[in-house]
Amino acid sequence: EVQVVESGGGLVQAGGSLRLSCAASGFNFGDYGIGWFRQAPGKEREEVSCRSRRDGITYYGSSVKGRFTMSTDNTKNTAYLEMNNLKTEDTAVYHCAADCEVLGEEFYFGAAGQGTQVTVSS
Repeated sequence: EVQVVESGGGLVQAGGSLRLSCAASGFNFGDYGIGWFRQAPGKEREEVSCRSRRDGITYYGSSVKGRFTMSTDNTKNTAYLEMNNLKTEDTAVYHCAADCEVLGEEFYFGAAGQGTQVTVSS
């Protein structure tokens, strides 16, 4: 069974940093894409990052590029999202997705976890 479990969310002041983790199981982590998206109340889902299955490159959404960095540890089947210079508009539930792809400007995500709440205060 494919499963991803997110952790590391919390409350942080604007300008601060957080590191999220995504523990994956049930699939060959190194052979698939893995990514993050977020959803804030009343807003559409927004892409954050994706390590593409197709080319192994990590792509970022425009609103987080330059501030967020995704990394993976294939030995631990874990992905990380390092978030720096956080802004109040980054407040959302962050979900990890097992498999993802980027085609043109579009991000596509597979099965996602329950998410972890990130709240950025001013």
